[in-house]
Order: sequence, then structure tokens, then C-alpha cells
Amino acid sequence: MSGDRQRIDRWLWNARVVRTRSAAAALVIAGHVRVNGNRVVVPGRDVKCGDVVTVALNSGVRVLKVTGIALRRGDAAAASQIFEELSGAAGKTPAARGLAGPVPAAGDSSDQISTLSRRGRNHGTEND
Repeated sequence: MSGDRQRIDRWLWNARVVRTRSAAAALVIAGHVRVNGNRVVVPGRDVKCGDVVTVALNSGVRVLKVTGIALRRGDAAAASQIFEELSGAAGKTPAARGLAGPVPAAGDSSDQISTLSRRGRNHGTEND
């Protein structure tokens, strides 16, 4: 393999899109990864600088442009050097992307049912 290309599973792992390389390979095999618009099902498919990688994850779809190849997996700062986020989801939390449900107001327990009341018990009273 030359220095300007890298396997897609290894690149996804180096870019910290997934936690493990085997998870990256499983993602590719399942057909959730596209390179330049073409579905990839072989983890050994090479990517190079300039390729556009589309990854469908549980949290949404990420579109990444390959801007570099890393020889080793580094920290998050190093990982952000090898791709450019094209999907506009960079740095946003799942709630900011509209993926999380409404957040209840603090102290609002009107909808909560205590365990004791759910079980039909009254704590602190004796029933004979």
C-alpha cells in the first residue's frame, strides 16, 4: 500500500468515526459506507485524499472529505486533521441536530410516578 492510500476500515478507525477497527469493518460489510457515492462492502477498499466518504450511523449520516492519511490512530485533535466535515454536523450535540427528544424542565415531576405508588403501597403507614 502506498502512503497516499489507506483501507476504508482503518481510515474510519483512525478518523475516530467508530471505536474499533472491527466495528468499522462491520459497518462497511453491512453496506453503511459509501465512497464517492458508490456503496462499499469490502473493508479492504482503499481511500485517498479528495474522496468523499458517507457513513450512516445510529446518530445520523456523516459526510466526510478525506484530507489526509494517518499512519497511527491519534487523539481527537489528530483525527480531525485527516477529514473535513461536509454534512454540517461538526461539533453539534445530538440534541442540537434534532435527534434527541424534548428535555423536561428541571424539577417537573408531575409525570413521574414513584415506585411505591406504582406498586400500590403507602410508605410510612400501616395497613392492618
